[in-house]
Amino acid sequence: MGLRQCEICKEAQSKYKCPSCLTPYCSVVCFRKHKENPCQKSSPPLKSVGAESLTKAAEVLPERAYHVEEPSWVLGKEQLESIVESKEIRDSLQSKDLQNLIKSISSSKNPENELDEAMKGQNFRDFTDKIISIVSNQQKDP
Repeated sequence: MGLRQCEICKEAQSKYKCPSCLTPYCSVVCFRKHKENPCQKSSPPLKSVGAESLTKAAEVLPERAYHVEEPSWVLGKEQLESIVESKEIRDSLQSKDLQNLIKSISSSKNPENELDEAMKGQNFRDFTDKIISIVSNQQKDP
């Protein structure tokens, strides 16, 4: 699957697709410019774990409510975009073992316990450390 040209700036190859209409874009700047005008929702099947599927997954509302004791624990849109755009995170998510572990945590009746168990494994700790590093760096760079 080859890269297509960014539909927004028409200058660079696209690395991502809009989660709503699948318009190819190359950067956060182009994505924000694209989102200035509403676009049509598209619902093709997700074939691989990439920026577009992570963004689409982030848009799905949880089936159950989550109580957050500290509001600062909730990530903002910019922080989530930083995670989605990280090649390191996308590469990590190519691991079927990691995908299955995340699905197991997400679908569990007791996700807190599943998460505690997952944190005992080095691969999952490395993955969460990458996310924390990205979010921390994004907070430092306004």
